[in-house]
Amino acid sequence: MSSIAAQFVRQGKKIVAIGRNYSEHIKELNNTRPKEPFFFLKPTTSYLPSGGNLEVPSGVVAHHEVELGLVIGKGGRGISQDAAESHIAGYALAVDMTARNMQDEVKKKGLPWSAVKGFDTFTPIGKFIPKSSISDPHDLKLSLKINGTLKQDGTTADMIFRIPRLIEHISSIMTLEEGDLVLTGTPSGVGAVTPGDRVECALADPSGKVLDELIFTAISRNGGYQFKP
Repeated sequence: MSSIAAQFVRQGKKIVAIGRNYSEHIKELNNTRPKEPFFFLKPTTSYLPSGGNLEVPSGVVAHHEVELGLVIGKGGRGISQDAAESHIAGYALAVDMTARNMQDEVKKKGLPWSAVKGFDTFTPIGKFIPKSSISDPHDLKLSLKINGTLKQDGTTADMIFRIPRLIEHISSIMTLEEGDLVLTGTPSGVGAVTPGDRVECALADPSGKVLDELIFTAISRNGGYQFKP
């Protein structure tokens, strides 16, 4: 296995995050269902390894979005759906943290989401899971608990656009490189994480076997940007 893919948190160049890829999540935020995949970018400086502290900036309402990530093992552009799987090295459990109140403001103004998604620590990330460990990435369970209470409980079977389509679409626009992480969207149940909260996420196969767990604690960020609506 490529050392770059296995060490994607330290060596990957970008995070490509798919939006609105689960119908129930689209409904809960009153968004429009996309006709084709759409995505935004997150900086790799937003990675937060399991066991770390999520820093919530002053004035920000931070929402959790638990997701399956896929790690690119072989780069390319214009990748067909038939060839997509050969470009995947493995998978990872992740959380796409979102400054929801900031997002609401910038969406009204038609402005980009970079700050909303890009704060340091806003991509809690689990371990690299080799592709051989997962027989079907479209049949996995995603869950997230806050202080022991289940908040998100979904299955990757509910993706609107499946993984080969996502890779085809992204690579038709920009080259995917070894070590890149693609976040595939979140099921419903998103909500706020506040300082003091303990967040526990899990990725499991259909039998209930846990493939990875991701745990972090929310704290208030000292200094830095302060959101003032």
